Amino acid sequence: MRLAVLSDIHGNHHALDAVLADLEAQGGADLIWVLGDLVAFGPDPVGCLERLQALPADKTKIIQGNTDRYVTTGARPSWRRPTAEEWPAFVDEMIERDRNFEWTAAQLSGAQAEGLLKLGTDLDVEVPGYGWAIAFHAAPGDDEAVLLDYTPDDEILDWLLDRQGRLAFGGHTHRAMDRELGTWRFVNVGSVGIPFDEPGASYVIATFEAGQAHIDFRRVPFDVEAVVAALQRTDNPSTRWTIERLRNPGPPTN
Repeated sequence: MRLAVLSDIHGNHHALDAVLADLEAQGGADLIWVLGDLVAFGPDPVGCLERLQALPADKTKIIQGNTDRYVTTGARPSWRRPTAEEWPAFVDEMIERDRNFEWTAAQLSGAQAEGLLKLGTDLDVEVPGYGWAIAFHAAPGDDEAVLLDYTPDDEILDWLLDRQGRLAFGGHTHRAMDRELGTWRFVNVGSVGIPFDEPGASYVIATFEAGQAHIDFRRVPFDVEAVVAALQRTDNPSTRWTIERLRNPGPPTN
C-alpha cells in the first residue's frame, strides 16, 4: 500500500500543482491524506480548494488546520506573550495576520467556507500486515502545538498517549522531520506551500511492505517568483510576510 501525505498548502497552487505532478510521476498512491492549512497566506485559496476537490474522492481524505479554523470561525491564534520591547512589532504582526484571515475568508464562496468548517481533525487507517497509521495537523487534539526535531521524546509521546498505532503523521511547523519514539514513529511531512526548512514543496510517500513503512520525503521545486508575482497582483495583507518566507526558507524572523 502507498500513502501520500501533504500538509500546509497555504493558497499556493503553483506548489500544489508541482506536488500533484510529482506524485503522479512517482506512480500515484492508494490513499492521499491532506493535513490542513489549505488556504491562508497564499495568492490563490480558491484555486487550491478546487484542485483538492478534483482529486479522487474515494481515496482522498482532508482535515482542517489551525488557519482553516481561523478563516472560517473568526478564532485567532493563541499568541505568545510579548515583552514590552516586542509589543509594537507584535501588534503590527497581529494586525497583518488578522487582515490576512479576513482577506482569505472574503475570497471563498459560502459553500467553500462551509466545506472547510466541516472538515475533521484526525485520520487513521489500519494497514494490513503493519498496523495503524494516524494523522493530525499539529498534535492530537491541538492544532497549534509545536513539535520540532529538538522537542523531547517524552513530550511528543505524551501527545500520543491516548492514541493507538505505530506511525503518526503531522504538519503545522513547515519543517520535515522523522522521529523514532519507541513504539511510535512520528513523521512531520513539511509544507507544500511555504516551507520553513529548505527550498521546494515538501510531502511524503509512505510505502508499506512486509510489515515495514518506507518513508520517502519528496522535495519538489516550484516557481517561487511566479507565486510572488501572483501575490503582488492581489491586495492580500500578508504579501510581504509570505514573499519573505518563500524567498528565504528558514525559521520565521518575527
